[in-house]
Amino acid sequence: QVQLVESGGGLVQPGGSLRLSCAASGVIFNNYIMGWYRQTPGKQRELIATVIAAGTTNYSDSVKGRFTIFRNNAENTVHLQMNSLKPEDTAVYYCKADDVRRRGHSFWGQGTQVTVSS
Repeated sequence: QVQLVESGGGLVQPGGSLRLSCAASGVIFNNYIMGWYRQTPGKQRELIATVIAAGTTNYSDSVKGRFTIFRNNAENTVHLQMNSLKPEDTAVYYCKADDVRRRGHSFWGQGTQVTVSS
């Protein structure tokens, strides 16, 4: 049974930092592209960062230079270090695993709330 469990969300002041973590179980982790998405009410889920098994990363323009995605393949975890947080970063953040061998074979975590407010 595949499970992705996010942690690390919470309330932070503008300019602050948070680190999100996602622990995967039930998958061969190196076969998956790991990504972080976020969603606010009434809007579509937005892809913000991805990392492949070899460590290559991609970011959306909205977070580039402020967020860093990295993974630990030995521990089946992926993290999102978020710095210089802004109120517009407030959202529910989701972890996603995409199987590189099978298009459309993917899994989502349950989401973790991040609120940036003074």
